[in-house]
Amino acid sequence: MALHFSSACFSNFGRSTVPAVRAAASDQGGVAVKTAEEEKVKLGGSELKVTKLGIGAWSWGDTSYWNNFDWDDRKLKAAKNAFDTSIDCGLTFFDTAEVYGSRMSLGAISSETLLGRFIKERKERNPDVDVAVATKYAALPWRLGRKSVISALKDSLCRLELSSVDLYQLHWPGIWGNEGYIDGLADAVEQGLVKAVGVSNYSEKRLRDAYDQLKKRGIPLASNQVNYSLIYRLPEENGVKSACDELGITLIAYSPLAQGALTGKYTPNNTPSGPRGSIYTPKFMTKLQPLINRIKDIGEGYGKSPTQVVLNWLIAQENVVPIPGARNAEQAKEFAGAVGWKLSNEEVEELRSMASEIKPVIGFPVEKL
Repeated sequence: MALHFSSACFSNFGRSTVPAVRAAASDQGGVAVKTAEEEKVKLGGSELKVTKLGIGAWSWGDTSYWNNFDWDDRKLKAAKNAFDTSIDCGLTFFDTAEVYGSRMSLGAISSETLLGRFIKERKERNPDVDVAVATKYAALPWRLGRKSVISALKDSLCRLELSSVDLYQLHWPGIWGNEGYIDGLADAVEQGLVKAVGVSNYSEKRLRDAYDQLKKRGIPLASNQVNYSLIYRLPEENGVKSACDELGITLIAYSPLAQGALTGKYTPNNTPSGPRGSIYTPKFMTKLQPLINRIKDIGEGYGKSPTQVVLNWLIAQENVVPIPGARNAEQAKEFAGAVGWKLSNEEVEELRSMASEIKPVIGFPVEKL
């Protein structure tokens, strides 16, 4: 398919912080009032601060994996409500990518375009709202050299209607040209187009190489975004999590709910629709039920849903920022309830132990590159 790349349009939005008030359970069991700003964390060694939990926008505009291969006005309205509710609940970190919903991925409308539109409309009502935007560069085989990174970034900024983004990431390792891509990330920082840079789906070795290359330019590698959930703990097993901790790189966890399998919504008789159905089969969901039941039991003790327990488990791993995908307001509101409290160490380890008895599903092939 033909791809057209331009870098002609920019629009400026001012950024300032309005601390939203949130409640968080204290160690004594009481309630301590904190602001969203106080609950923010730095991404790696960068100066960029984001909320402890972000929102993934993969499903917005997508028709190749999500939305049952269809996109309409009802789903558009639901995505807009998910964005606004996230902001209202103090979740202001949004992750998208140039391939989400785009023509190159056979989507209906670019997720970047939708996110940019949502931000613009929100700022018209509330000019002081502070939104942290992360997007990604697609390391396509025909893209060569550092200039391709800047060109793609400017296209993303055009779709987002922003003059800069907070975090720019390499979506996956390139088949070749990775050193040029890393230099392109550094160039983007030096040109003031991004505040921080990261990678995604990087193995331990590639992660260390990227870290060292950026360090020579005096720029920290802020993050590595990988598939990570209670039932997909490959980052713990392949050295990625320990390398992130050692080097001071934040692990951003995508698919933290195992694409809905850990929410308690699905059963052996009610499996996910679309491509997810071939991954989370009735057989797999049967094996998963004891863990789901225990997650529900633990959640009841805190007045929390299974979704909130599973997300809190990831936050408890420290140096991890989960980014569940919100397709509607109800999901966004539920995600917000995953922060401000903490599972006990015993519960964290019990869930890991139970999950270790379940053979994990297959991840994405890019993790092997």
